[in-house]
Formats: sequence, C-alpha cells, structure tokens
Amino acid sequence: MEYTDALKLFMILLGCKPEGRHTEQHDVFFAIGNSLSDLKTDITDFWPEANGKIHIDAWREVTTVGGYSLKVVPMANIVEFNMNKLFFINLGGYKPGEFDELHYKMLLITDTIAEATRLAKETTFYRHTGFESAVSHIDDKYGVDVDDAFEIADVLPEHVKRRFHIQIEPTTFPFEDELHLGYLPLSKV
Repeated sequence: MEYTDALKLFMILLGCKPEGRHTEQHDVFFAIGNSLSDLKTDITDFWPEANGKIHIDAWREVTTVGGYSLKVVPMANIVEFNMNKLFFINLGGYKPGEFDELHYKMLLITDTIAEATRLAKETTFYRHTGFESAVSHIDDKYGVDVDDAFEIADVLPEHVKRRFHIQIEPTTFPFEDELHLGYLPLSKV
C-alpha cells in the first residue's frame, strides 16, 4: 500500500459463524487503506478461524472523534507526536428480563487511560444498562485497563503500524462520521 492523501483509518464490525458455533460471532477490526477493498487480506488474516466465511456488519471511515480530526500520515512525515491517543472502548451491560449482553462501542481521544475510563463511565449506556446482580462493565478493556491497554495504534496490523501514524488535531468543524450498516459479504467489497 502506497501513501496517498486518501489513506483512511477504518473501524469495521466483522461477523462470522465459526465452525462449531451456534450463533454469529462479532469482532471489531481497525485498519488503514484507501478503501474497504484494500483491506480484504488484512481482514481474513485478522480472523483466520472464519475460514474466509466472513462479512462486514458495519463500518466507518474514522475522520473525527469528539472535536478532533484524524489523518493518516507516514511515520517519516511526523514532526512531533501529540499526547492525545485514540482509544476503542467496548462497554457491556444488561437489562432485566433480556437474555443478552448489550454492547456500546465507542472511540475516545484522551491522553490517559484514567481519563478514558472516566469518560466511558459517564455515558448514558454505562449508567442505564446494569443492575445489582449484573453491573455495567468495560469489556475487553481496550485502552482502559493498564494490563490490557490498547490504543488504536497498537491494534492495527503490524505492517501498517510500522509505516503509518494517526495524527490527531483539534478541529473547529465537528461533524459525525457516516456509519455504514448492514450485511456486506467480503466477496462484495
């Protein structure tokens, strides 16, 4: 993959039904490319247990998060590193009478794990999806628990981490990234 100004950070919700499972499984995947079709190999490499029977349930080009703009730049072009980091947090919670664990996936930009945790616990989801015997929690602890702290830069495919950096800067044009939802077989990407 060559550097162009068109390189983007993608957040993708992958789905598949691995051999021996009764229900569809999901995982969130982050990668950098010019388009979704650039990422097919990285996606299949990320989830080899899917045996190629994988699909996309949702995706987003991540360009803005909480008043910041994000841009993919080559490592060689970095003048200074911003102290802010991009974190993915997967909140889990329960509602009485529902046989399910509900999830709320969020991206946060902050400079510390403690601040990311505090912000996640302030969300409406965290406060309203839990009760005494089934409290809300932060699943997988991506970027929240020191033992399992992953900022997005850490979970990118290895060949991407070596070559690119996610530049984070304040923006005066806050807008929401478009969410693309619905079943999309990888063969149609």
